[in-house]
Amino acid sequence: MPDLIVRIKKKTDGSAALSCTRADGSITWQRQDGAQGRFFPLHDLTHFAVESVLGFRRAFYGLLAEGWDISRFEVKGMAEQMPEEALLAEVIVAFFDVERATGERGSADDFNWKLDSFYDQHRTAAPAFRMTEDMLASIRARRAELFARWNELPAGEALELTFDRAQPAATGSR
Repeated sequence: MPDLIVRIKKKTDGSAALSCTRADGSITWQRQDGAQGRFFPLHDLTHFAVESVLGFRRAFYGLLAEGWDISRFEVKGMAEQMPEEALLAEVIVAFFDVERATGERGSADDFNWKLDSFYDQHRTAAPAFRMTEDMLASIRARRAELFARWNELPAGEALELTFDRAQPAATGSR
């Protein structure tokens, strides 16, 4: 069994639900109502694309596989408690969410500038990670494929993905 089976259910009322089953059979889940039901499935799929393409193992899905509960990410001040890789993934995913909202795509240099600016604004040492054009293209391709699957999914059905921390990154190096 993989480290995590990720299920995102598209409910008939426009809401969604994310459930993640760990290798030990335990489950963490979250209902996503109203505007959250429209935003979070695409946000969560972006996380999946970023983390699987970049080979992140201790970001959102990796931490869920380790036993973290989804609700833990909503706790005030959680950013200071997350592993470096998890915070980096959150920042990258947020940049992709902005791209999705504005329709304006950035280059790898733009992403790196935004990363540096974020860490500088938060007075935190920036990670050694640098986004490359190849990484960016691979993430966008994976995300587009996941978004297409989600958009084609009939209401009442669930999109199921597997996340395995032992799986190598799909592209590039960190």
